Amino acid sequence: MLKEFKEFAIRGNVMDLAVAVIVGAAFGKVVTSLINDVLMPPIGLLLGHVDFTNLFIDLSGKHLESVAAAKAAGAPILAYGLFINTVIEFVIIAFVVFMMIRPLNRMKPAPAPAAPAPATKECPYCCSSIPARATRCGQCTSEVK
Repeated sequence: MLKEFKEFAIRGNVMDLAVAVIVGAAFGKVVTSLINDVLMPPIGLLLGHVDFTNLFIDLSGKHLESVAAAKAAGAPILAYGLFINTVIEFVIIAFVVFMMIRPLNRMKPAPAPAAPAPATKECPYCCSSIPARATRCGQCTSEVK
């Protein structure tokens, strides 16, 4: 079992996957910083000095100042501002992945076209060749299914 695991771990696909996970995690951090530190502040400014990270609905009935204060108090909240940030992050990451995969898909060879249906078939009674759509043989006049 240890030998099988070693062969599995040394194969190129596993190493490629490990590198992809590490790069993906780093890319996620870059996108998170882009959203939180670059994109959302100007958007919040345009919408009237709104900080999306502190947009929440307090379900406890208490008046709490921020998401951090609500979490510290253990109050139930709906942090829809954080959700908006996460959705924007997802859209950006999905778009970048799409833009990376798109050229790779263009490089793949096109699938071979399906073989056309045969134009003729053989009569089971007289073994002559007849059109594929024929229901009766032209040679022996037998009905052909």
